[in-house]
Amino acid sequence: MVAEIVIGSLAALLLVATLLSFLRIPHGFVRSFSFPRLQILVVALVLLGAALWWVAPSLTRWLILAALLVAIVIQALCILPFTPLWKKQSKGRVVDEAEGRDGPDTVSVLSYNVKMSNRDYASALAIAREADADLMVFMETDQAWCDALEPLRQTHPHGLSAPYDNAYGMILFSRLELSDTSIQCLLMEDVPSFGATVRLRDGQRFRFHAVHPEPPVPTMDSLGRDAELLMLAEIVKTERLPSIVSGDLNDVAWSNTTRLFQRVSRLLDPRIGRGFYNTFDARFPFLRWPLDHLFHDARFAIVAIERKPAGGSDHFPMFFRLALTPSPEGADLPEAEDASDRAEKREIVADGRKLDREAIGVDWES
Repeated sequence: MVAEIVIGSLAALLLVATLLSFLRIPHGFVRSFSFPRLQILVVALVLLGAALWWVAPSLTRWLILAALLVAIVIQALCILPFTPLWKKQSKGRVVDEAEGRDGPDTVSVLSYNVKMSNRDYASALAIAREADADLMVFMETDQAWCDALEPLRQTHPHGLSAPYDNAYGMILFSRLELSDTSIQCLLMEDVPSFGATVRLRDGQRFRFHAVHPEPPVPTMDSLGRDAELLMLAEIVKTERLPSIVSGDLNDVAWSNTTRLFQRVSRLLDPRIGRGFYNTFDARFPFLRWPLDHLFHDARFAIVAIERKPAGGSDHFPMFFRLALTPSPEGADLPEAEDASDRAEKREIVADGRKLDREAIGVDWES
């Protein structure tokens, strides 16, 4: 009887959490249920075995099994595209090591949320130097972090810097020539995003955007994050050059907001068909999901994806190498936005512009 009550209660909670994740309510409490899909799936599978073993055949048992099976099927379908069982969205390209590192049409990107309170500067520098990416974006960088990372300027003389002590600071180091650079607060004051035109070694150019919006805190709305991502998607949609967007989006790859971002921007997610590449939380192996992303125009092909060591941060850095090809042939383009998407986008952005509060600060995770 006790086992039946415990397993039944947990099954009901998992089912409710699964269904809540699909509500289009822009609040951190609701949005947070989209994050642990893999964890809910694993727990549901364990409970399914426990119910079959511990709960005696009865109507209650069938209700428990039905609830668990519904949760398992829904969660599995949501994360299945981020496994090798699914068709790759981004086309791949195989190159030898020499061509891959310095090929005239290739670019490598390191996206690294260092965690502002982390002061292991030496590890971060070592990770950056080992990756030796053409573009290196560091997030949560205050002035102390910017000063500590300054040695990278010797090999990466171009860049942008916006140090803040609110965990939204960013700094970009680039080996490649940059032009048309900008530092903007798209929605909220003191939450910057970067934009730049990057010139490849063969003379081709593309637009690069780095972004780090608000996290979805369970006690507050998620409009700051949602609206900023969709505003950026609109910017990308109107650009004539192929684009790359990278950074800690504070959203999982399978969320409604991220998928809407893709439909608006028409950018591709290289994780689809390749793997989760969970980046947060580096401190807790079971509580990890993909928060640090790179989205790219269909003309880019993926040469390499690698998760780097955390170096004292709560995020794993992500390394990407891409090649800019003549056409999008071979890529699996996301669906284009429809009338419903446009209406949802307008509503989210309009509500985001009405926000009358400061950006969520560093105290939320203390």
